[in-house]
Amino acid sequence: MALDYYSSGAGDEITLRDNRAAFERLKLRPRMLVDVSDRNLSTTILGQPLALPLLIAPMAFQCLAHPEGEIATAKAAAAAGVGMVLSTLATKTIEQVAEIRQHFPDALQWFQLYIHKDRSLTRTLVERAYNAGYKALCLTVDAPMLGRRERDQRNEFSLPPGLHAANLATISGLDIPHAQGESGLFTYFAQQLNPALTWDDLAWLQSICPLPLVIKGILRGDDAIRAVECGVKAIVVSNHGGRQLDSAIASLDALAEIVTAVDGKAEILMDGGIRRGTDILKALALGAKAVLIGRPILWGLAVAGKAGASHVISLLQDELSLAMALSGCAKLEDIDSSLVKSAEK
Repeated sequence: MALDYYSSGAGDEITLRDNRAAFERLKLRPRMLVDVSDRNLSTTILGQPLALPLLIAPMAFQCLAHPEGEIATAKAAAAAGVGMVLSTLATKTIEQVAEIRQHFPDALQWFQLYIHKDRSLTRTLVERAYNAGYKALCLTVDAPMLGRRERDQRNEFSLPPGLHAANLATISGLDIPHAQGESGLFTYFAQQLNPALTWDDLAWLQSICPLPLVIKGILRGDDAIRAVECGVKAIVVSNHGGRQLDSAIASLDALAEIVTAVDGKAEILMDGGIRRGTDILKALALGAKAVLIGRPILWGLAVAGKAGASHVISLLQDELSLAMALSGCAKLEDIDSSLVKSAEK
């Protein structure tokens, strides 16, 4: 059940597969005879430094992979100098994950938010994240309803005994229900999340919290422009890892249009299908300032907890550094659209 929950996509999993295929369609055009003896992978996101252009995507229920769950992931991210986005549906609390900044004071932590029908619950989550020192709110906008994940439905997905949606349980006793013949998470979304959310609600969210607003789940240039007009500071180009609308465009294929539309007025990140350092290079070449990775971290976490997650980050860092060297890029600023070409052209 846990493996299917982590690995599955919506419907026929067309978008899940296409997220990977998009990277395979895009080819690299390396430059030669460039001094790449000293490479710099560092960047900033919303003014905060990162050792490399990488954040851990918000992923629910990480204690399904390892008992330390989100705490182990947060420690791995902070030790490597990359960011982490904590899910509303985490199995560790906002405050527990924030405590790691006692040892890593510069750790970049954002809080991913689902807006519930109960606005007071949403407000409480936001206030807790702000008081705990998170640096941005990352609002997921592509889930007015949960995508139909058929593997979860067949498994009647629910959390096993002893695991809870920790942030919700501590506020109002909410948790993921057991649902006969259905995914408990699908039932939770239908009961609790607000499908009436519109652009107008961003003003309310910004009025209750001074943190910069990031929105995750944009796949169109016109939506990206609207986001900037609403004061959004960063956009994550994402199709939810292929877990929402099946047959939606691959995140990588949507990236260039959104970068052009935003025209530098907000920072652009992307997730979906990244498995190698060359994938990160391709995303940066198309205009992303950083990428988010999801499932690879879960696999590392399942194998060896914090050490496993750390190893995944280290692999990606080494691969990006090598890919930059072999492409003639000594620093991230050297990466541009001339480095990539569609295999179909």
